[in-house]
Order: sequence, then C-alpha cells, then structure tokens
Amino acid sequence: MRPANDSMKFPNRRIPERNWTAALRVLCAAGLLAGCAVGPDFKRPAMAVPPAFKEDAGWKSASPSDGVDRGPWWEVLGDAQLSDLEVTVATSNQSILQAAANYEEARQIARSDRTAYLPTVSAAGSAGRSRSPAAVSPTGQAITASNYSAQLQASWEPDLWGKIRRTVEADVAGAQAGAADLASTRLSSQAAVAQDYVDLRAADDKIRLLEGAVAAYRRTLKITQDKYSVGVAARSDVITAQTQLDGARAQLIDAGIARAQLEHAIAVLLGKAPADFSIPRRADFGFTIPEVPAQMASTLLERRPDIAAAEREAAEANARIGIQTAAYFPDISITGAAGYEGETLSHLISEPYKFWTLGAQATDALLDWGQRHDLVLSAKAAYEASAANYRQTVLTALQQVEDNLAGIRILKQEAAVEDVAVSEAAQAAQIALNEYDAGTVDFTTVAAAQVTELTDRETALAIRQEELNSSIALIQALGGGWKTSDLPNP
Repeated sequence: MRPANDSMKFPNRRIPERNWTAALRVLCAAGLLAGCAVGPDFKRPAMAVPPAFKEDAGWKSASPSDGVDRGPWWEVLGDAQLSDLEVTVATSNQSILQAAANYEEARQIARSDRTAYLPTVSAAGSAGRSRSPAAVSPTGQAITASNYSAQLQASWEPDLWGKIRRTVEADVAGAQAGAADLASTRLSSQAAVAQDYVDLRAADDKIRLLEGAVAAYRRTLKITQDKYSVGVAARSDVITAQTQLDGARAQLIDAGIARAQLEHAIAVLLGKAPADFSIPRRADFGFTIPEVPAQMASTLLERRPDIAAAEREAAEANARIGIQTAAYFPDISITGAAGYEGETLSHLISEPYKFWTLGAQATDALLDWGQRHDLVLSAKAAYEASAANYRQTVLTALQQVEDNLAGIRILKQEAAVEDVAVSEAAQAAQIALNEYDAGTVDFTTVAAAQVTELTDRETALAIRQEELNSSIALIQALGGGWKTSDLPNP
C-alpha cells in the first residue's frame, strides 16, 4: 500500500542546494589535504665513496668510450658457444624465472595500491515479504507486506595524511628492489655460466696436457725398458718410469671427473637436466684475456643492481615510517548511496520512490597505550637497518672491485714469469732425456725434469684460467653494464 504522503516516507529524495554546497566543500578540502603526506621524504643514505679505486694502476681506459654500447658483456671473451649459452640462461635459468615472478608479484601489489586513491562503488538489491499479526486489516486478517530495494553505494577515504601515498611509495620501491634483484640474479647467473664455461675449457686443456704427458711417459718407459733389456739400465728405472706413467694416467681420469661436473653445473644453470646436455671438447683453450674498461668508483652506485636493490629497500622502509605516523591522525571516510525502495517492483523505477544518502565519518583512537608510538619507532629502526645494509652493500662492492683489480694485476705478472718457467722446464726435460739416453745421468733426473715441466704447464694454465675468471668477476663487480635508469616504474 502506497503512503498518502511520499515525502514522509522519503524525506531526502531531493537534495537541497545548500546540501550540495556543503558536500562540495568537504570534497574540495579533502582533495587539498590529500596532497600532504606525513613522515620523512626519502634521501639516499649518506655514503662516502672514494674518487678512484686503490688498485686501478695500469687499468685500461674504456675503448671505445664507456658511453658507447658494446653489446653483451660476455662478448669480450670472444667465444661464440659461450654467447649462445648466455642467451639461453637469460630465459631458462630457474633462479632468474623465480626472481622475475617475485618482481611481477611486487609490481602488481604496487599497481593495486593506487586504486585506494579512488572511491569504491558497489551495487545492492533486496526483495522480501513479511507478515505480522500486529498489523491487521479492517476485516481482522494479518497483512502481508512486500519490500523491494535497489541502490548504488559509494565510499571514499581521502588521503588526507598521505597514508595511501606512502603505501604506494613503499610498494613501488619494493617492486623496484625486486626488479634490481632480478637484474642481480641474471648477472650472477650469467657470470656463473661464463666462469663454469672457462673452467670447463681449462679442464679440456688440462686433459690435453695430461694426454700429452701420458704419451711422453709411455715413450720414456719404452726407452728405460729397452735400456734395461740390454743391461745398461737398472730395474728401478723401469719401475720409476712405470710409476710416473700411472700417476699421469690417474691425473687424467681425475681431470675427466672435474670436466663432467662442470658440464653438469652448466646444464643446471641453463635449466636443463644434465642427462640432456653436453658440450664437446675442443683442441685448445681458445681465450684471450679481455681488457675491462676503467670506471670511476662512484659509478658503482648507479651500475650495481644489488646496490640499487639495497637503496630501494631503504626507500621502502623510509616510506613505512610515514604509514605508521599517519596512524596518529583520524581516518575520514565519505559515503553515499542512491537508489529506489518500494513495495512493488514497479517502484524501483519510479521517481517518488528514489532515495539518497550522503555522509562523512571520522574515527580516531583516543587511547592506544603507546602502540602507535612503538610502531613508529619500529619503522624507524627498520629504516636504519636498511640504510646500514645499503652502506655495507656499497663497501662490499668496492672490495670486490679492488680484489679483482689486484688479482688481475698480480696474475698478469705471475703469468709472464710462469711462461718463462714453462719454457725453461721444457728445455730441461729434453736435455735430461737426451743425457739419460747417452748414459750420462740416471733416470731420476729425467723423471724430476718431466714432472717439473708438467707441473709448470699446469700452473700456467691455472693462472690463465684465474685471470679470465677474475676478469669475469670484475665485470660482474662493475655491474655488467647495468644502470639504475633500467629500473622500471611499476
């Protein structure tokens, strides 16, 4: 039954002009205050960085200039197969894929935060019938009533104190830290592939050296056996030559084990099962020591993804101070609803049965026993921890560059000396074998000279291997060409 006076049932079906004006003033004030944000604005933690590296003496200048794109960093090693492996690892390494998924998760969280700036709108509807013995008709029968409603509801929490802004700031910084972690994981995985590949090729070269030694020791054993058979050599010479040969054969087997394990490690880095992957041997080491372009120490702050990640984590922690500080201020929300309500379905599209509501609410804790204060102090402590981690990350980066610069410089000197030692040991071994064949020296002289030659050749190979690995580690320590400008803005 429709009431005689609709205005009694729906007194707010039209909004007076003065109510619109008041609502508009509230919205404008909220919009102006929403530009504020409590809490400290982020500044990169202070960190003194020296103008140059201590160990940069003789370091090659960038050629071409550092601003010129020189392509992927591993190309300085000049190995086509390594380049193919590096391309594969970037798309199939499971650690990289995990870091990429972690970044995507953080990016979506940061994007969802921005929706808090906007009002939420929902729709609601209801239908019902009721019968009450208290309401009876003139004939004495209970009256059955129907009620239908349909409405749109909206609510908005203006960001008066910047809580939403600081939340967005924190989660964007967290997502950027995730992007930097992804870059760091990618660089670490690519460097690991490069170093394992260098070690594998060094194992190939060591196998080649040992195969050559085994062949040479077999010839020496044959000489001692021939001399023993005619009575001009002792039985001990044959035994010593046989022992030397067997020792070299054992070393050869051991080198094969090391190579197989390196091949397995590369397979896993590529996201493959070791059984499904192999790298054929090749005849020589095939590398030249690359020249890594020099850089200023201060550029590490912009070129190391792990430093960028630590800096973004500090920014995230700083923003969370503002989030906790905003809890000191009241939460204000503006809500409204509009729709239709009536006793029949036809009333849901009838003007007299339209209704609306508009209101604002403010809530604040009057007594929290110091909880907000403690949470602010906790957030500040978390920031100080992040700032300390940032500084430690910078110091570690500086150490890594210095370590590898010193290693390359010293290894270069050692390699030059060892090359001379290899040449001299080879001559000594040949002279000793000739003199033994002539009967002027005993076989122990030959054995000692041959062992020295093999040891020196293995040492020279190990130095070259370490030089290459130090160069790769230096490129990694310098960021591998990455820049903070590569960080996305989720």
